[in-house]
Amino acid sequence: MNKEVAGSLAWGVGILVLALCASLARKLGYLDSETVTRLVIGANGLMIAWWGNRMPKAFVPNAAARQLRRVAGWSLVLSGLVYSGMWAFAPLALAVPVGCGAVAAGILVTFAYGFGLRSGHAKNRLT
Repeated sequence: MNKEVAGSLAWGVGILVLALCASLARKLGYLDSETVTRLVIGANGLMIAWWGNRMPKAFVPNAAARQLRRVAGWSLVLSGLVYSGMWAFAPLALAVPVGCGAVAAGILVTFAYGFGLRSGHAKNRLT
């Protein structure tokens, strides 16, 4: 099994275990339901940041594709951390739109940069 599949499985199993343990703690009265929601959804943001950190490290033969992966990695790391931070500290009415907006902005930055590379607006062209 390669490292990317093992890491993805570890994140999936980890989030499931976190959700089950948090649900058990809620049933036992140690956590309230809002804290359980914040824990599990905040872990999703950390997973997005982890994927963004892994992206530039994968080998890509094209220089422009490497450049795109670096931008995508940075945008996903930053948006994932904002998403997790919002779910950890902001009120829920603010965490949902701002957190989801941060992830959407990270994806939009990646697409815009990729289209810019493709059209030749950036230094290297993506072919």
